[in-house]
Amino acid sequence: MIFLPVSKAPYKRTYKHSKGRGNEEKVRCGKCGRLVPKWKTITTYQGFRLNDPALRKQIDRRKMHFMSRKIRVCPKCARFYHVVDRSKSTRRKS
Repeated sequence: MIFLPVSKAPYKRTYKHSKGRGNEEKVRCGKCGRLVPKWKTITTYQGFRLNDPALRKQIDRRKMHFMSRKIRVCPKCARFYHVVDRSKSTRRKS
């Protein structure tokens, strides 16, 4: 009998919830707007970049302010938008 390795998710599913924590805070998903417990979300950063080298030379670096904001994404959107991605080694071989 051949046993195939069980694939593992690219994020943690376990969470030790204790009575001292009380009711968990819920946050909005940055992509779909769904209310999700904070501990279930995956943190990612969303920002703005200039990829054109000609524009970078024209604009003074001291005057460039690129904001990056921290957004929390629900597990469903994290998989859909490839925030977390399964590595090739964890996929099941058929």
